[in-house]
Amino acid sequence: MVQKAKILLVDDRPENLLALEAILSALDQTLVRASSGEEALKALLTDDFAVILLDVQMPGMDGFETAAHIKRRERTRDIPIIFLTAINHGPHHTFRGYAAGAVDYISKPFDPWVLRAKVSVFVDLYMKNCQLREQAALLRLQLEGGPHRGVDESGPAGLLAELSARLAAVEEQAEALSKQLDDESADAGAVATAAHLERKLTGLRRALDALEPGTGGSAAAVPSQS
Repeated sequence: MVQKAKILLVDDRPENLLALEAILSALDQTLVRASSGEEALKALLTDDFAVILLDVQMPGMDGFETAAHIKRRERTRDIPIIFLTAINHGPHHTFRGYAAGAVDYISKPFDPWVLRAKVSVFVDLYMKNCQLREQAALLRLQLEGGPHRGVDESGPAGLLAELSARLAAVEEQAEALSKQLDDESADAGAVATAAHLERKLTGLRRALDALEPGTGGSAAAVPSQS
């Protein structure tokens, strides 16, 4: 069973959180509520999230300050943030949102379909990254562990063939997603995240190729996927 992605919803107004849940429920992912910036930061200490929907205007720690804390943490700095705001003070206000690390800045009231589509893109990217990390971890485990750690009894050739096939499936999905982003003139943040994923896939493919018999490769060729 494929594990669901977690989406963090941050807003001090319960009715806004309820509305976001209604809009995003169709994605069939795990929606996590936070009613303040402090509560959001606590949730980020223990869970991994595909994307954060962050209200700008909140009492105490506002959205900009919350985003700054998120981007300072190594564990959370790469999580996409979509700012939601009920006010519009012009280009300067929007620029402040992007400067704080947001991949998008949406003014309320927003189109529910558009918001759902944007969140869906980042969920897809997150799932592809998870698949990539799993393939890299499996490769390291089986190459280092030997048969007693669950390596295919057909030997290294069988293992490499299986891993290559799994990686090919992820590569195909990532390529389709990239084409979709190009066709839809997606946000620069989504395109950059997709490009980062493709670079990781390319590195893992090179490592697998280096392990093919006759290339002189070794387990040391496997790149670290952080």
